[in-house]
Amino acid sequence: MSSKPWLYPAPSYRTLETYWDTDDDAPGPRCAHTLTAVAATKTHGPRLILFGGATAIEGGATSSAPGIRLAGVTNSVHSYDVLTRKWTRIRPAGEPPSPRAAHAAAAVGTMVVFQGGIGPAGHSTDDLYVLDMTNDKFKWHRVVVQGQGPGPRYGHVMDLVGQRYLVSVSGNDGKRVLSDSWALDTAQKPYAWAKLSPEGDRPSARMYATASARSDGMFLLCGGRDASGAPLSDAYGLLMHRNGQWEWTLAPGVSPSPRYQHAAVFVGARLHVTGGALRGGRAVEGEGAIAVLDTAAGVWLDRSGLVTSSRTSKGQNDYDPPLELMRRCRHAAASLGVRIYIYGGLKGDILLGDFLVAENSSFQSEVNSPVSTSEKSPSVTSPRAFHANTTSFGVSPSSDGESEIPSSSGLSMDKNSMEKLRQASAAEAEAASAVWQAVQSQSSPLPEETSVSDDNSQIAETFSDGSDTEADVRLHPRAVVVAKEAVGNLSGMVRQLSLDQFENESRRMIPMNNDLSYPNKKFTRQKSPQGLHKKIISTLLRPRNWKPPANRKFFLDSYEVGELCYAAEQIFMQEQTVLQLKAPVKVFGDLHGQFGDLMRLFDEYGFPSAAGDITYIDYLFLGDYVDRGQHSLETITLLLALKIEYPDNVHLIRGNHEAADINALFGFRIECIERMGESDGIWAWTRFNQLFNYLPLAALIEKKIICMHGGIGRSINSVEQIEKLERPITMDAGSIILMDLLWSDPTENDGVEGLRPNARGPGLVTFGPDRVTDFCKRNKLQLIIRAHECVMDGFERFAQGQLITLFSATNYCGTANNAGAILVVGRGLVVVPKLIHPLPPPLQSPETSPERVIDDTWMQELNIQRPPTPTRGRPQPDLDRNSLAYI
Repeated sequence: MSSKPWLYPAPSYRTLETYWDTDDDAPGPRCAHTLTAVAATKTHGPRLILFGGATAIEGGATSSAPGIRLAGVTNSVHSYDVLTRKWTRIRPAGEPPSPRAAHAAAAVGTMVVFQGGIGPAGHSTDDLYVLDMTNDKFKWHRVVVQGQGPGPRYGHVMDLVGQRYLVSVSGNDGKRVLSDSWALDTAQKPYAWAKLSPEGDRPSARMYATASARSDGMFLLCGGRDASGAPLSDAYGLLMHRNGQWEWTLAPGVSPSPRYQHAAVFVGARLHVTGGALRGGRAVEGEGAIAVLDTAAGVWLDRSGLVTSSRTSKGQNDYDPPLELMRRCRHAAASLGVRIYIYGGLKGDILLGDFLVAENSSFQSEVNSPVSTSEKSPSVTSPRAFHANTTSFGVSPSSDGESEIPSSSGLSMDKNSMEKLRQASAAEAEAASAVWQAVQSQSSPLPEETSVSDDNSQIAETFSDGSDTEADVRLHPRAVVVAKEAVGNLSGMVRQLSLDQFENESRRMIPMNNDLSYPNKKFTRQKSPQGLHKKIISTLLRPRNWKPPANRKFFLDSYEVGELCYAAEQIFMQEQTVLQLKAPVKVFGDLHGQFGDLMRLFDEYGFPSAAGDITYIDYLFLGDYVDRGQHSLETITLLLALKIEYPDNVHLIRGNHEAADINALFGFRIECIERMGESDGIWAWTRFNQLFNYLPLAALIEKKIICMHGGIGRSINSVEQIEKLERPITMDAGSIILMDLLWSDPTENDGVEGLRPNARGPGLVTFGPDRVTDFCKRNKLQLIIRAHECVMDGFERFAQGQLITLFSATNYCGTANNAGAILVVGRGLVVVPKLIHPLPPPLQSPETSPERVIDDTWMQELNIQRPPTPTRGRPQPDLDRNSLAYI
């Protein structure tokens, strides 16, 4: 297969056997109709509503006249009960719409709205007709809409966006092919259409396209036929910003085939596209007849995998029943849960009356974490609102339903690496000690700093207001792992690995178990009057093909750095010290300038853009963006640009290396000077550090998970203490609370309780599992996620799973050979670790890879001058953590 296994290919369709009581109940052969999914009610299960279309054709092979004409246009309504698989013709009360075909339909709650089309008398009016199924009493209503609207048209598309806006796009008004777009706010009376003027890459005029709205509010327009009759292969997403402005975005990827008169419907983040016609009415054939646009990955797939070029012909003579089934046009599709249903259509001059079904196989619609069989949503749920945990991708199970599991994590360290990491980190200890001494001289007495408010319970209750979920936090029993091999047939292979098989991680504690539920999430996007951050994103956000600059020269000057920092600073100034976030959230640990690892994580598990998964999930970064690695400038500038572009969905908190006293010593200042010149470099370094003083210091997810860089140390007993820290704040002017928040670590394992000295340096502490349990209980929390320490498996549990250490940079400082990980907190608060292994040495010689040599030399020289902090859990013979000499 040409794609990574977690980029699931398009499914195959099969005929579904259905039932009816009388011949009149059966829809029969037809085309140019609509099929709309309606959610279950208290008294009735989910159903599909089929309306209108043409039930006969004139002309064809038996006629002397060229071509065919649709006839027998109807306004009949048929309901399909998904649970009983039974068709019933219904006859709603009230005045029905006129017979029509090539119309548009959309579900609004338990109602279906119809608009436009063409019938025996010509164009249908642009009136909205509503089929009301409330309380199972079927009624027709004609909706009065004030002012000008889209007007009579056919071959257009319409769907409900964001559970509120009816959006209608393109079509033909009998005079010309159209490119306009309209929206009607279903929550605002009197009803009125508003003509949209979206920004961005606008689609060309077209008719017979398809459109479907993703459950998070993105309207996707796909294919169609232009004014010259040529089929189109492009796709465009339409989003509404916070300020009410709409924007078109061209979808990435290569479509398998241009097409029109096809069908398309979303399941999760995957748009399932079927059938269609080419110029002259010829059907789309071969693999191109069944396709999927994975909007989370930004790629097209067919049944063979990733599509890299159009496949307009079959390319083989073997008979393939599923592909033959899909040689049709003018059919209709709808989705319920993970199933895609297709009814009828036209094949040559033959009307079709068959009913097809396919399934987004287990995990395909779970655009977030993998779930066990018992956790999967049933196949029948609400229409096109399949709320799986929404991040990047799940993991394919084997045929028996169990995932393939490797025997071990495959991470080890050679003796030389061990020795290098055992060296005392004197420079970092010295820097930490200097900061500690400054804190001691500036801070108020410890008893006042550590006092706990008697109103802790009230504070926690206040935090819980507005929480949409009562689910408990639970670490998923398996982690997602990308295979260590980087070449050959195993490249990029994804597997699930049981947590107890991580030899480095799982020996320290025992996981806990609870349950899950799924609330909604809001996506907003920032409008910016200037384009600097967009330039940065377009230059750097290249998960699959980013390459370090050969001469290491940075592409921004100091003026642009200043502009970037100012724009981001204005956002941070408005944010709380402790961010309040909704799940789902993707959490990243230390990056330390290892920009290549950030791109790999984006590539494997989704990236923050409209073409990626930003509309589904928030991103939270836990600090330490700079120092140690070779590309601190790329790392921090891209994250700041993403923060400006998506201020409510990308979140940054502060790490201990976001401080001038520290990053002056560990690489960031040197990198700025070397890559930007001395004058510009020093200015940029200073400006970045001014910005760092405004960064938030912690984040709460659903009031149940607290995220921070370091830990709770000796002084932090309540979330309120962190909230009271005022920003901008520097380390030397900070408090013991800030010092503990950014510098403290857990003890070696669950058996070491209380407070102990920290080998990082004098004045720093480690805290035991008893401190973690007490803190979580006081603040009604269930989990602490922190970064700050390199751990071999990228994540490591502590305090019986109440704390997780997260580290996202692989092979830290070129010596640790550790994996990197992120944590995906799903809507049901199930936490899924997702890992990448360190890359092997380059296959090419140093002479053919000069940039690799430059980068490696940079890291080696820095490590000699400033040895890294030893990996958590590794022997440290020269540093006795049990000695009180450090406090």
